[in-house]
Amino acid sequence: MTTDSQVTLAILSADDIAALAGELGALLHACVQAGASVNFVLPYSPQDGQAFWTGKVLPAVRAGGRAVLVARTGARIAGTVQLAYDTPPNQPHRAEVSKLLVHPDARRRGIARLLMAELERLAQSLGRSLLTLDTRTGDSAEPLYTSLGYHTVGVIPGYCRDPFGQDRLDSTTIMYKVLSRPAA
Repeated sequence: MTTDSQVTLAILSADDIAALAGELGALLHACVQAGASVNFVLPYSPQDGQAFWTGKVLPAVRAGGRAVLVARTGARIAGTVQLAYDTPPNQPHRAEVSKLLVHPDARRRGIARLLMAELERLAQSLGRSLLTLDTRTGDSAEPLYTSLGYHTVGVIPGYCRDPFGQDRLDSTTIMYKVLSRPAA
């Protein structure tokens, strides 16, 4: 657990996720409503968000292949990010960053940076030295990832639907970061 002067970071257990599914669903809902391209399109309800956490994330955490980090401001969950490390036998050094979410009301306060730094520490503690991710091309997260040392591999055009449910297809940018090995 890491603490900033106003932000506390923690890794959630499966029991935590089950207990906080409503709050986590509300966070996801708020981000999708604000236009986040994180696999969902409008209309998207808080119940849809809760179902994602209980139906997709919780089983992966219980199986031991995914970690969920949260950032709290006071008692409120302000952000979250996931590390998927259930990789094939020939990729034990790699993990994937997914669903970096910061509530629209809590943005521009460094929460995403804190979450990513903690996620990288966690990845290193799990023996992971390569992180991959994808982000909507041109999204505000893309320059954030670049500033954190992620490199662009390329862009896949027409990768996903616009979150507002329009017929427009958005491109995605594939990125990676090589982590330094922890000191022995």
